[in-house]
Amino acid sequence: QVQLVESGGGLVQAGGSLRLSCVFSGSTFGDYAMAWFRQAPGKEREFVVVNRAFGGDTYYANSVKGRFTVSREKAKYTVNLQMNNLKPEDTAVYYCAARREQLFGSGYDATSRISYNNWGQGAQVTVSS
Repeated sequence: QVQLVESGGGLVQAGGSLRLSCVFSGSTFGDYAMAWFRQAPGKEREFVVVNRAFGGDTYYANSVKGRFTVSREKAKYTVNLQMNNLKPEDTAVYYCAARREQLFGSGYDATSRISYNNWGQGAQVTVSS
């Protein structure tokens, strides 16, 4: 059973940086696409970034492109989200998500929250203006 545990959230001023981490356990890390989503109060959970399992393709939401960077530490079964130049509109609970992929294509929308069946508990990120 896959488990995901996030850490690293907090309060930061606009223009500042935060780093979120998500530790994966319960299966083979390299077989899973790892994604981050976020949910602001009163809004739906939205896609932030995904790092695919095979080939390592990465896709960012336009709202975070150039400011956020995702990385994997394969030996530690950890995926990190480095967030720079944070804005108040980045305030949300950030969730790590995982989905097992197939080597020769999985045929699903990796940016849709309904594609993921493994979720972390969430980490609060608050950006003050």
